[in-house]
Amino acid sequence: MPGPDEKPYKVYRGGRTKGKVPLAGADRRERRPKKQKSVRSDGGGSGRQVVRRPRKRWTWRRWVPLTLVGLLLALVLWSVAGYFSIRSGVSSANGRLPQGTAEALKPQSGLMLSSASNILLLGTDHSNNGQAGRSSDRHSDSMMLLRTDPSRHRLVFLSIPRDLRATIPGHGESKINAAMQLGGPPLAVRTVDALFGAALPVNHVVIVDFSAFQALIDGVGGIDVNVPEPILSNSFDCPYSAKSGRCSSWRGWSFHKGVQHMNGHQALIYSRIRENRLNPADSDVTRALRQQQVMQTTLTKLASVSTFLHLPFNGSKLLSPIATDLSTWQFLQLGWTKFRAGTTLHCRLGGRDLGDGYITGDQENISVIQMVLGNSAPQPPPPGSGPYGPGCVVGNATFK
Repeated sequence: MPGPDEKPYKVYRGGRTKGKVPLAGADRRERRPKKQKSVRSDGGGSGRQVVRRPRKRWTWRRWVPLTLVGLLLALVLWSVAGYFSIRSGVSSANGRLPQGTAEALKPQSGLMLSSASNILLLGTDHSNNGQAGRSSDRHSDSMMLLRTDPSRHRLVFLSIPRDLRATIPGHGESKINAAMQLGGPPLAVRTVDALFGAALPVNHVVIVDFSAFQALIDGVGGIDVNVPEPILSNSFDCPYSAKSGRCSSWRGWSFHKGVQHMNGHQALIYSRIRENRLNPADSDVTRALRQQQVMQTTLTKLASVSTFLHLPFNGSKLLSPIATDLSTWQFLQLGWTKFRAGTTLHCRLGGRDLGDGYITGDQENISVIQMVLGNSAPQPPPPGSGPYGPGCVVGNATFK
């Protein structure tokens, strides 16, 4: 208890204060400005003011990665949809392959991506073009061997003349295209195997129906064909009605020299022409080269970006004109090999026409096989060998 003369408080500098002596730190805290509290109009909440940080704007550093991820995802989804569409078409094409054809093929060693592969392309045309009995003719109108050579980054198209004399197993010597009529694709495969021996075994086969081939070309938006010289055909497949009487005076189909865009019907006509009135030297070999040109150009269009963008919509329809043993995975390998190929080689077998309707092969055909295999440099047909001269040309070059 304080005495009677003592005051109940102590006097300090700066004023008098009851209770404990204030500390210096507490004094500084009291001097700090207090945060203002906001009061909600409805009286709810703590009333404390919330300060929000300003949002950062999206810059290109954020947009670019997200855009790339989105494009990659869309590409993957599009590729998956295209794959299933192609798989459906390949399954149907496998079902159309005549029985016994797959057994006649020689097994391939390794993948197409890394190993050479030989694919026999058989073009058939059973449509009625005005010639008696032509609609039921089962001859193979076009025979080509496509060799993929990934180690050399090239594709080789080897044309086989339909009138080339060959030994047909079980039937003796005849024109090589007769094998298709005598025993269908299985016998055609065995005949080509017997022609080339172990040098070029047939690993796969693709049978193209030329009468339906125009649907495939229309499906890819047409093709651009470089016509080497002006053509005026004979008057087959007259486009006018028989009742009009115009077919009797119609001269035939004409194609000018140079690159021109063709739809399916035009490309089909171009590949069927057997007689060029503007060049009497044209022969069945020349016709086979035109078919080879149409086939190669169509394959190039099939492997293009524009076709890839439409695969989910018409992938199965594109394969409707063909029958093959190739699987979906092998088709994809073929497309990648075609995309990677830097060089395309065009070759043809040939020989001499002895006036009996046959083309008799000679030693030059052996040289051509070596060119196809890459064991010797490509050489064009020898001078003076005529329209049936065998040889090879590179790229867009044409046979003389």
